[in-house]
Amino acid sequence: MSKLRFGVFLAPFHTPGRNPTLALQRDLELVEHLDDLGFDEVWIGEHHSAGSELIASPEIFIAAAAERTRRIRLGTGVVSLSYHNPLWVADRMVLLDHLTRGRVMLGVGPGSLPTDSAMIGLDPTATRELLATNLDIVLRLLRGEAVTASTRTHELVDARLQLRPYSDPLFDIAVAAVASPTGPRLAGTHGLGMLSLGATLTADGFDALGHHWGVLAERAQHVGAEVDRASWRLVGPMHVAETREQAYRDVEHGIEDWFRYFQKVAAFPQMHVEGGNMREMVDFIRESGVGVIGTPDDATEQVQRLWDQSGGFGAMLVMAQDWADPAATRRSYELLAERVLPHFQGQSEPTLRARDRATEVRSGHAQAQLDAVARMTQKYAEEGG
Repeated sequence: MSKLRFGVFLAPFHTPGRNPTLALQRDLELVEHLDDLGFDEVWIGEHHSAGSELIASPEIFIAAAAERTRRIRLGTGVVSLSYHNPLWVADRMVLLDHLTRGRVMLGVGPGSLPTDSAMIGLDPTATRELLATNLDIVLRLLRGEAVTASTRTHELVDARLQLRPYSDPLFDIAVAAVASPTGPRLAGTHGLGMLSLGATLTADGFDALGHHWGVLAERAQHVGAEVDRASWRLVGPMHVAETREQAYRDVEHGIEDWFRYFQKVAAFPQMHVEGGNMREMVDFIRESGVGVIGTPDDATEQVQRLWDQSGGFGAMLVMAQDWADPAATRRSYELLAERVLPHFQGQSEPTLRARDRATEVRSGHAQAQLDAVARMTQKYAEEGG
C-alpha cells in the first residue's frame, strides 16, 4: 500500500447554546495540535445558519491557523462556490497561497445547507448549476486568463488576477461529493481531486464510494483529463480511546447533540444517521460502518475496509465532532497519530521487523557479549592488572 495521508475535516460541528468564542478558539487549538502530531492536512467548512457549524469564512480561519502552524496543509472544506463572485474566490485563494507559502488547498461545493442558500434567494438546483459555472471561471482565472462572463448572480468584464499563485503550477483543488453525481463529474471534467464527504454517512454507505470514483474516472476519460486516486479524500467520523468501554463513556458527552443536528435541524437528508437514544446511537455508528467509536485497532480496520471497498484513495479525513469533551478528543487524535497513521504510512513495519530480527539473534549475540567480557577480563588478569 502506498503512503496514505491523514487529516481532519473541520466543518465544525458544535452544540448550539454554548460559548461560540471558546468553540472557535478550541478549533484553532485543534489545528495546532494536529500540526504537532504530524497530520497532513485539515479542511475548514463554510456555513451561515443552523447554529452548529460556526465558521462563515474558511479563508479567514485559514489565515489565523496558518500563523499558529508550521507544516500542516490548510484547505477550504468547502467554499460554497455558488454563493460567491468567482473572481473574489480565486483572488482570495491566491493571496492565501502566498501567505501560507504554498500550504493552502481549495475545496469547492454548491453549499450544503438549504437554510444558507435560501437567505440569498438560491434553491438547491440553482446552487449545483452555479457551481459548475463558477468553478470553470475560477480555473480560468487561476490559469492566468482574462474572463468576461455573465452568471445568474454576477457579471465579470475582462476580469483577471493581479497575482499568480505561489504554488507551482497550482495548489490542490478538490470538489465535494455527497450523493449526487455533480461533484464527481466536475472533478473528472477538470482533472481535479474529490472530497467524498458522505464516504460513510450516506444511506448507501460504502456502496457509494465505488460509484463516486467510477463517475469521476469515466468523465475524465471522456474529456481526456488525467486523474489520480492520490487526490481522492474520504471523510468519516472517529473517536478512539484505550478501550472500547472508555470510548463509549467518552462520547456520552455530546453524541446526542450530533445526532439531533442531522436528524432534526439540518435540512441535509443525504447524511443518514439512525438512533433514538444513547445506546442506539453508539450501536448505529459501530454496526453500520458509519464511523468508529472504539480503539485504534478498530480505526485501523475501518480505514482498511474503506481502502478495500473503494479500490484505494489518497487521504483519510476524520470528520471532527464534539462527541467527547476537549481533553478526550485531543487524546483520540493522539492515539490515531501514535497507532493508526504509522500503520498506513510505512512506519510501523520497519521497527517491528527490527525488533523481531533482534529477538531471533539475541541468544547468539548475548553469548558473544559474555565471551568478549570474559576474554578481556582474563587478558587484564594475565597482564597483572
